[in-house]
Amino acid sequence: MTLLELADVHASYAGGNRVLHGVSLRVDEGGVTTLLGANGAGKTTTLRAICGMVGRRGTIQFDGRDLTHMRADRVARLGIAHVPQGRGTLTGLTVRENLDAGAALRRDRTQVRKDLDFYLELFPRLAERGKQKGGSLSGGEQQMLAIARALMGAPRLVLLDEPSLGLAPKVTGEVFETISTLRRETGVAMLIVEQNPALVLDMADDVIVLENGRVAAAGTPAELSAQDAIRRAYLGGGE
Repeated sequence: MTLLELADVHASYAGGNRVLHGVSLRVDEGGVTTLLGANGAGKTTTLRAICGMVGRRGTIQFDGRDLTHMRADRVARLGIAHVPQGRGTLTGLTVRENLDAGAALRRDRTQVRKDLDFYLELFPRLAERGKQKGGSLSGGEQQMLAIARALMGAPRLVLLDEPSLGLAPKVTGEVFETISTLRRETGVAMLIVEQNPALVLDMADDVIVLENGRVAAAGTPAELSAQDAIRRAYLGGGE
């Protein structure tokens, strides 16, 4: 079942600088869709359009509800969590306070405690650093904290913007291994923005390639990998 659907979405920033030109995509319930493309292709703007952070027109539906003219705070309350570039960690708060902040809108406190235990087990480094300020963590630890904080809100969809950005290869591998585990164990749907196709193709159900704010290619990883020109241009495949 389709959870999120964008149809002919255009988006622009203040001053009229239009970035998206008719983007369409979908994320299924419990599925993973990945957005690929070079810097400036419109990947981050697509996530911001979903969240209501930029001007947009077209159709954006989440679980059958129209988000196109909805404010960002209302979008978040529907069950969409956004982990932005730069990780979005609340640097002045401790690890535990960050996680508590992620669950601030929830009323099911018993389940919140269970979720906290689950994520601290899944992210053992966060458990070890529970009293440390978020800003004192390493880049990889901050990324893990940002993801865990988003999940503490019990979202149905998580938007991940360049989770590998600025991380060493070994740390990147750990982060994506954890993301894959989250998908298996929680069933949360994900829309993942990445520049490195190798990190996400194995876990993706659908792939959207953006170029200059337009969809340049779309399909399953197998479908796109079978097309030589697309594989060479966008998926990192050789001759």
